[in-house]
Amino acid sequence: MNRSTAGRNRPERLTGVNPFRVLVVLNRAAELEKQGREIVHMEAGEPDFATAAPIREAAKRALDAGLTKYTQAAGIPELRDCLVRHYRQRHGLELARERILITLGASGGLSILSNLLLRPGAGVLMTDPSYPCYRNLARLAGAEPQLMAVGVEDDFRPAPELLEKHYRDHTESLWLASPGNPTGAVFSRKELRGISDWADAAGVRLLLDETYHGLHYVEDMPSILELNPNAYVVNSFSKYFGMTGWRLGWIVVPEDQVEFANILAQNLFISPSNFVQHAALAAFTPAAREIFEQRRTAFRQRRDFLAAALSDMGMLLPREIQGAFYAYANIAAFSRDSETFCHEMLEQHGVAITPGTDFGEGNGNEYVRMAFTTGMKNLELGVERLRRALNR
Repeated sequence: MNRSTAGRNRPERLTGVNPFRVLVVLNRAAELEKQGREIVHMEAGEPDFATAAPIREAAKRALDAGLTKYTQAAGIPELRDCLVRHYRQRHGLELARERILITLGASGGLSILSNLLLRPGAGVLMTDPSYPCYRNLARLAGAEPQLMAVGVEDDFRPAPELLEKHYRDHTESLWLASPGNPTGAVFSRKELRGISDWADAAGVRLLLDETYHGLHYVEDMPSILELNPNAYVVNSFSKYFGMTGWRLGWIVVPEDQVEFANILAQNLFISPSNFVQHAALAAFTPAAREIFEQRRTAFRQRRDFLAAALSDMGMLLPREIQGAFYAYANIAAFSRDSETFCHEMLEQHGVAITPGTDFGEGNGNEYVRMAFTTGMKNLELGVERLRRALNR
């Protein structure tokens, strides 16, 4: 099929829905490796550590026990009860089990929530930059992404004044993330309170993506549910728990939305994987928690090294990368075309990084995202190659 024919056959509802550029980079890096090139991978948002042994062993036991059939659409009660205890211990919250639904990764959770919260013609506020799925899911639902530009100068966090500036009569939802992808920005408790109060006053439904909770480098990491019990939350077993390929996550919805969320889960996915849910029970054991915290320490060390090196090269970063495992760096001193910049870094220097245009429609061409999801040896090699390329 030629390019023009493909364009004519594109379904109308896919207008404005873009592919992930990070996957383009990832695929090209794999091609170069097949040619014998040594590539430093700093493009993918995936922990380099294997899933923790307690989880893998629990999966084997679940398979041996024949736990391969459908479960409840909302997930097995045992795992939802683990999450009830998780919110009690971590956040001092008492959540009803019914409000928690296990999903096919955070992506499955966002699919349910987009169908629950969005309608054609409605506006949904979100930051620019942000995770590209937010924009794409809004457009698939016929809603309008209302992008609020935030930059390194304000640490990529919107104040209530910015929300008010972008609010319109058709604005119905506000989608934010803490910690954020690609920025690593974390909202303080005070900032979350201000955002929550603004959303309540404006009659806007608030969704917080807390996928990177656990991978934070600040003392206080509140859940929005501590401040607003009617907020919507999406989370995942992929990042802190290291279960990316297992495709498991969860959402928390207000009590009056439980029935509708279940209807959507039944129709969209039938149920999450049975044995994977039983494997995830082991993620809440002390042995697994010890592994996760050791890995968080490793990510912190990588963050410190990479942030210092990039700043020394002349790239602009926020004052502190507070969460996740990304450095979202302004490269305007070197280029204002991040896609060309990333292409050259990969093809000529063997460093795979992601252009900011994947995450922002405003000034994404001045930014790149670098994931510190590779070991220190590779990270040092990547920095050495970047430094050499920029000094030429």
